[in-house]
Amino acid sequence: MSGLHIPLDTPDGSRTAHAENLLAPNPSAMTLDGTNTWVIGGREVVVVDPGPDDEAHLLRVRDHLGERRVTRILLTHGHADHSGGARRFAELTGAPVRALDPRHRLGDEGLADGDVVVVDGLEIHVYGTPGHSADSLCFWLPDDRAMLTGDTVLGRGTTIIAQDGGLADYLRSLDRLRAAAESLEARALLPGHGPVLPDPIGALDGYIAHRRERLDQIREARRQGARTPREIVHIVYADVDRSLWPAAEVSVRAQLDYLERL
Repeated sequence: MSGLHIPLDTPDGSRTAHAENLLAPNPSAMTLDGTNTWVIGGREVVVVDPGPDDEAHLLRVRDHLGERRVTRILLTHGHADHSGGARRFAELTGAPVRALDPRHRLGDEGLADGDVVVVDGLEIHVYGTPGHSADSLCFWLPDDRAMLTGDTVLGRGTTIIAQDGGLADYLRSLDRLRAAAESLEARALLPGHGPVLPDPIGALDGYIAHRRERLDQIREARRQGARTPREIVHIVYADVDRSLWPAAEVSVRAQLDYLERL
């Protein structure tokens, strides 16, 4: 794989040998710089996560491709900041949309763990990684030794366990990605938000340790008398920007559900 190009100020334009990021203009506390739309291939390409239903962004991606043909649109999961523009981008390019969840597909083919998508001679291997959401997928690019991680692993900070996700699944997915990163000798994680991560094992070890630490903190908050998710957030996330507390409360609910099942 050629060297990574990682701009210091924005993920826009980050790339590996065969994948390039075009950043959607939807920055927020939850989406970081915005949604990363990944273009994979050469004369023919696959577009991963067209992003929100933002006409300017979708036209920018189409125009950036020039004469290159989009053969498929792949979704890492169905949350609107990743999938909202898929239908419109399909109209612009004539490409089908493949996703794990049938509700987000356009065309006859879905996506499932173990599938291999081929574009311009490049293989894209599908990994089922539920947890952030029930339908989360990651995509391994062997030629670049890079894994597209959607919202399972972000370029900065940590992800939430959404209401349609689950912590037990998420921890298993992190363990699976960690094992894959080691066995496949991964050189980069290409996230759905934030910059490229050039140390996959270090990033995944950090994610796993963070989840275990949060569970310990929640156990301690309960020992201190906190009972509701909101009370726990006030203790465990006291140093986190309050604008993120509603999302933290969703994650706390997932962690409490996990602890109750142990």
